[in-house]
Amino acid sequence: MTFWVALSSPIPSPRRYPTVELRAETFNGSTHVPVPSDSSFLRALLFELRLVDEHVFVEQRDTCTRISHSSVHSVSTAAGELWPVLAFPKSGLIYACVPLVEGPLEPRPPLLTICGLSQGLALLLGIMDYVSPSRKNEAELNAKIGQLRNLLIQACPLGTPLNTNIRSLNSSFEDIQEMPADKDQPAWRSSTYKGKPQVNVCIAEKVKCMQYDQRGVVDTWQVYGAVNCKCDIEGSAPNVTLSLTLPTNAPPLQDIVVHHCVTSVDPAMLMSTSAEPLHDSVYNGPYKFPFIPPSDSFNLCYYTSQVPVPPILGCYQLVEEGSQIKITVNLKLHESIKNSFEYCEARIPFFNRGPIAQLEYKVSYGQLDLSREKSLLVWVIGQKFPKSLEVSLTGTLSFGTAGKEHPTDYVCTGNTAYIRLYFRIPDFTLTGCYVDQHSVQIFVPGKPKITASRELISSDYYIWNSKAPAPMVYKPLPD
Repeated sequence: MTFWVALSSPIPSPRRYPTVELRAETFNGSTHVPVPSDSSFLRALLFELRLVDEHVFVEQRDTCTRISHSSVHSVSTAAGELWPVLAFPKSGLIYACVPLVEGPLEPRPPLLTICGLSQGLALLLGIMDYVSPSRKNEAELNAKIGQLRNLLIQACPLGTPLNTNIRSLNSSFEDIQEMPADKDQPAWRSSTYKGKPQVNVCIAEKVKCMQYDQRGVVDTWQVYGAVNCKCDIEGSAPNVTLSLTLPTNAPPLQDIVVHHCVTSVDPAMLMSTSAEPLHDSVYNGPYKFPFIPPSDSFNLCYYTSQVPVPPILGCYQLVEEGSQIKITVNLKLHESIKNSFEYCEARIPFFNRGPIAQLEYKVSYGQLDLSREKSLLVWVIGQKFPKSLEVSLTGTLSFGTAGKEHPTDYVCTGNTAYIRLYFRIPDFTLTGCYVDQHSVQIFVPGKPKITASRELISSDYYIWNSKAPAPMVYKPLPD
């Protein structure tokens, strides 16, 4: 969440975020009360905390109806009651912030629903932890308060706390500029880098899948990609251009969302959406992203793609025969997929049953393990499929008496069950998308080091029992 942060001492050290105040005005509507000037806010806060005129009874402040044991206050200002204000005194200092409330202020929402309060408290406690050890040394305290404004640029650059451990930022405060030395330096570059230029890019794709192996039921799969970048480049506003490349006849990238540091893109790129069927007018690239990189790691863009096949096709059958259950699992790696895994395993849970008392099985490849709770089979396929690209598992199980420690599920009742696949394939993407290192353009002196990698990871990859009904969120195919 976002904040206006102030540390009160004999010399106030406030930090305001105008964009956050504008958002508050939009969210709060007619109930919005603007944050007053720093000096007015401090006077009003001292009055509310009874640190001025504490011996004088002021009905507005001291009436018994306003007794509160919370650190969340309502501060009277010329424009109205400013709420919520998170503030507390500690060792002669006042730590305060005004969290953003994403909605109307009347009626006042419950405190537990305001996410900014917990984040604001964490940030203030981080500031207190950074400042407090210097209380006995006034010179050191003043120095730390002077550094604090710069540290907040790194800890909370645009109003959202990124790191509440202010003490951990102390060693790097000299690298942070309170105001950009170059007027063209964007706000998201909170620090400058000195050293050999280098760029690291990683394309991470996740594939979600639901397979049923049932006539008239549609199997679905979806691919989500993210391009993560870390650019260590000198200069206040370095220009970088990165291109994503697809193989010939590969499905296009769609639903592209770019980071705010991207300076320009073809509008057609952003209009390509998976909500519409693929047609000739879909944007097929080139996917070029000119940008001024932030100082830290960031996701340059996100995308989806309608790939023709899932990486692993499967069939799962579970049937009950008397007191026993028989299972059959067949998995096939598609021939277009790189047969080199960091890991690959299938997990077969058994819900609403007791512990596995007896197990007889046969696997054509890999190793089958039983979990300690005896309610989950883990089929470790390993780092490669065999040359046939197919593996199978058959087994017969019987169960003991169910206990509280065994898994239950309201969806998976009876024979409704699934197996879930977990895998990671390094140096591979399902779309074929990659970054050509030679296409990365950096307009700075020196030859930068470019490192590019990619990976495909399973996410919610389910294969449902084809011998039982399975939950579906879409219409079946017509007969």
